[in-house]
Amino acid sequence: MSDYFSITNTTKGRIPSCPFELIKNDILGDKYDLSIAFVSEKKSQEYNKTYRGKDKSTNILSFAYSKKEGELIICPAVVKKEAKNFDRNYKNFLGYLVIHGMLHLKGMQHSSRMDKAEEKYDQKYFNRHRLGVSNDKSRGGRILKRRKKS
Repeated sequence: MSDYFSITNTTKGRIPSCPFELIKNDILGDKYDLSIAFVSEKKSQEYNKTYRGKDKSTNILSFAYSKKEGELIICPAVVKKEAKNFDRNYKNFLGYLVIHGMLHLKGMQHSSRMDKAEEKYDQKYFNRHRLGVSNDKSRGGRILKRRKKS
């Protein structure tokens, strides 16, 4: 499908099956070289401190090396912890974050334009609205608040 696509899991846990390569081809194109690495909280914290100056682990980091090459670094432990704050399960939140990271690789910054693109791909691949509510007719199609209070 693509020139180069790889997934590396350096954690002990299993990564849920998600259509990562299909999403990549849809957002970035089939000629884009992408690697996705799943890392521990400790490694995530090291990368976040080194590249962003923040001394804490994070859910995802996006590194664009060129217009046609990039990498996503994902910490499954952080994704699992944060998923419930967005009314999502682990697999669904992971998929959303991959979409979010790929849009950054494409050059998008946080904006309403990026929000709309996230919702489009989230709906396409996970049948969900961006803000965390599934396309459930019983809810009248409304989207609830983005984040639960903890």
